[in-house]
Amino acid sequence: MHSSASQKQLNTKKTLFTRFLDTVEWLGNLLPHPITLFALFSLAILIASGIAGYFGVSVPDPRPEGAPGRAADGMIHVISLMNAEGLQMIVANLVKNFTGFAPLGTVLVAMLGVAIAEYSGLLSAAMRGLVMGASRRMVTLVVVFAGIISNTASELGYVVLIPLAAMLFHSLGRHPLAGLAAAFAGVSGGYSANLLLGTVDPLLSGITQTAAQMIDPTYQVGPEVNWYFMFASTFAITIMGAFVTEKIVEPKLGTYNVEEASDDLGKDRMGALTDLEKKGLKVAGLAALAVSVLLALTIVPENGILRHPETGLVAGSPFLKGIVAFIFVFFAIPGFAYGKVVGTMKTDRDVISAMSASMSSMGMYIVLVFFAAQFVAFFKWTNFGQVFAVAGADMLQSIGLTGPMLFFAFILMCGFINLMIGSASAQWAVTAPIFVPMLMLVGYAPETIQAAYRIGDSVTNIITPMMSYFGMILAVATRYQKNLGLGTLIATMLPYSMVFVVGWSLMFYVWVFVLGIPVGPGAATYYNIGG
Repeated sequence: MHSSASQKQLNTKKTLFTRFLDTVEWLGNLLPHPITLFALFSLAILIASGIAGYFGVSVPDPRPEGAPGRAADGMIHVISLMNAEGLQMIVANLVKNFTGFAPLGTVLVAMLGVAIAEYSGLLSAAMRGLVMGASRRMVTLVVVFAGIISNTASELGYVVLIPLAAMLFHSLGRHPLAGLAAAFAGVSGGYSANLLLGTVDPLLSGITQTAAQMIDPTYQVGPEVNWYFMFASTFAITIMGAFVTEKIVEPKLGTYNVEEASDDLGKDRMGALTDLEKKGLKVAGLAALAVSVLLALTIVPENGILRHPETGLVAGSPFLKGIVAFIFVFFAIPGFAYGKVVGTMKTDRDVISAMSASMSSMGMYIVLVFFAAQFVAFFKWTNFGQVFAVAGADMLQSIGLTGPMLFFAFILMCGFINLMIGSASAQWAVTAPIFVPMLMLVGYAPETIQAAYRIGDSVTNIITPMMSYFGMILAVATRYQKNLGLGTLIATMLPYSMVFVVGWSLMFYVWVFVLGIPVGPGAATYYNIGG
C-alpha cells in the first residue's frame, strides 16, 4: 500500500512538472518567429536606451582606475542610441555586425565540409556502424560526455557534435531532438566542466587575478586553479545530463513522427550496412587517418609550422585559431573518399551540389543571424548588460547572506546575468571586480569564488537566445520538426538548466564546505585578509 501511494505521488509530481514544461512551451511558442523576435528586441533596445539615456541612468564602475574601458568619471552610463550619434553608429556598422558575428563564418565554413560527408552518405553509414548493438543508456552518456569534452574546441561541439547526436538518436529509432538536447546540454550547459584546461581558463583567471589584487596586490591566480573541481564536474554533468534526457526530455517528446521533418535527412530510417558501405567506411577511415597524420605533423613537433610563432606553444597557435578549417578538411576529404567508393560522388559537380544544398538549408539561419547580430551589438553598445550586472551585485550585497547561502545566491545571480551577457569573459570582467573583493572580505579565496561563478555562467547557456549558437541549434532542430518554435526548444532545455543548477550547486557545497577539497592545484578555499 505504502509503495503504491508513493508511486501515485511520484506520478502526480511528474504530471505537474510536465504541465509546467507544457506551459513554458505554450508561452514561448506564443512569441513571434525568432527572426521577428530579434527584430523586435533590437527595436526595444533602441527605445529603452533612449529613455535610460534621457534620465541619465548609470551605476558606479567597479573596475579599478586605469582599467581598459573605464570612464574618467568612474561610472557606467547607459548609452542612448536614439540620437544622431546612435543612428550614425547603427548605419555604419549594420553590415559589420552581421558579417562579424563570430558563429556565422564558423558555422557556414564547417557546414561546407560536413555537407560533403553528409550527402555522400558517410555520416549515415558511420552512425549505423557505431550504434549496431549499442546500449541505449551508454549512447546517452557518451553523447553528453562528448559534448562536455568538445569544449576544448567549442566550435567542434556546436557545429558538428550537436547535429550528429540528432542523427545518432534517429538511427537508433529514438527521438532526434532528444539527441540534440543531450549534446547541447553537454556542449553548452556543461561549458565550464572539462578533463583538460581550455581557452576559457586563462581568460577567467586573468580577470580574477586583477580583481583579487584590488584587495591583495600580490595575489596570483593561475589558469589551473579550478581544474580539480571542473574535472570531477565532467562526470557529474554527464550523469545529470543522461538522467534528464532519459527520464524527462525523451518521455515528454514521445515517439518521433517522421512526417514532421522538414527535409529528407529527418525522414530516412537507416537499415543495416551493406558490403559496399563497409568498404566505403574503410576507405574513408584511411583518408581520415591520412588527414590526421598530416595535421599532427603541423602541431606535434616542437618546430611544427602551426604552433605559436613566438612562444612555440599550442596555446594561442594558428592551429587552434584555425580549427574550423580543419573541421572542413576532416569531413570533406573522407566524405568524398566514401562517396567515390559507394558511387554517390563521382565528380566535382557532386561535391559542389552537396555544398550548395547545405547552404540552401541554412538560409533561415543566415536571416536569423542578421537580426540576432544587430540585437547583440545594440545591447553591447548601450551598456545595459553591465548596468544590470552591477545593480544585481549591489542587490546581492545588500541581502547580507553569508556562507553557503551566499554562494547559492551568487550562482543564481550569475545564471540570471548570463541570460543577457552570453560571453563568459565579458560577464566576469564586469562582475569579478565587485564579487571577488566582496567575497574575499568575508573570508573566501578568489579561486573558490571563480569556481562558483563558472557554475552560474554555464547552466543558463542552453535557455537563452543571447547564446551565440542558439540560432544554429534552432535551425538544426527545425530539420527534424519543421514547425518547432522558440518555446519548444527552451522548454526542452529547461529541465537540464534546473537539474544542473541544483545538482552542480550541491556538488560545490559538498566539495567546498563539507569535504573541504581545494577546487584546483594549490588553490585556497578561504582567504585570511589579515594574513
